[in-house]
Amino acid sequence: MMKITVRFRFVLVAIVTLLFMACSGAQTTEPTPEPIPPPASFAFSKGADVGWLPQMEATGYKFYDTDGTAKDCLQLLKDRGINTIRLRVFVNPSNDKASGHCSPAETVVMAVRAQKMGMRIMIDFHYSDTWADPAHQTKPAAWTNHSFAELQNDVYKHTFDVLTALKTAGVTPEWVQVGNEIPGGMLWPEGKSSNFSQLAQLLNKGYEATKAVNSNIKVIVHVDEGNNNAKFRWFFDSAKANSVKYDVIGLSYYPYWIKSDYTATILDLENNLKDMVSSYGKEVMVVEVGGDYTLVQNTKDMLVAVLKAVKSVPDNKGLGVIYWEPEGEKSWSGYQLNAWQSNGKPSPALDAFKN
Repeated sequence: MMKITVRFRFVLVAIVTLLFMACSGAQTTEPTPEPIPPPASFAFSKGADVGWLPQMEATGYKFYDTDGTAKDCLQLLKDRGINTIRLRVFVNPSNDKASGHCSPAETVVMAVRAQKMGMRIMIDFHYSDTWADPAHQTKPAAWTNHSFAELQNDVYKHTFDVLTALKTAGVTPEWVQVGNEIPGGMLWPEGKSSNFSQLAQLLNKGYEATKAVNSNIKVIVHVDEGNNNAKFRWFFDSAKANSVKYDVIGLSYYPYWIKSDYTATILDLENNLKDMVSSYGKEVMVVEVGGDYTLVQNTKDMLVAVLKAVKSVPDNKGLGVIYWEPEGEKSWSGYQLNAWQSNGKPSPALDAFKN
């Protein structure tokens, strides 16, 4: 009986000791898992492309608030609900005030300035020394005689170097555009979309360079005429067939350039946005929009409609809307689709971004 009691007590003490050690964590060999942070809340992007701004300031242009007070242009935009700044970057630009500047160094300075204002940043690589768009995709002069293999390296290195310079300055863009309005491709003739296999390789080099700097940056592929579903289906079907890597489908929307009021095409834009999400599983964003500065109410109504269309995309897959060069007042830029007044004050059309 005594042996049984002693044995029972021994077993009981052993069990209690093991339970205590287990509860106290003394026997734990694996590290305590880090708590999973809650998902970041979705923030809709309301933006402005302001590549002309440093040139405007350098030539003495002054910006004013509605009460006549001189004010930083970025602050004026922020006061109207703008939370994102888009900046184009050229490779080796000229000093021409309208179609030059926007060098990597200038882009870094502007990005730092915008970020200090609390703005989110998008970088738009043109892969040219000047404008790239559906009608112009001219290779940088320094790349003119390069082989296709060299062009791939050029795209990678230029993208990586600019983003690394930004990172060194303390700026990591939220989005990067690999090419600007490229339904016809980029870096012609090698990167024409008629040779989509080569275009895909160039785009993927931009993607890979971006992700090498920071894998969280979202890569945008950008096509014009956001209301033209057939064009987008053709382009992004081709991109899929050629294994193009990207995160976001970027669209331009300019009723002015297709000589039609927005009321005739806004539903086409909305349907195309939703079709891009459902067909390719990507997020979408109107990265360029603009209206005639002389038609203030019409432009404001158009912006309200575009914002509504993008916000209507299911599951927060519509990321935002960016006005192209709102500050580019006509007397300075000659650009009809700015959103500024001749007295240096913002157009009331920009108040559409306040909501």
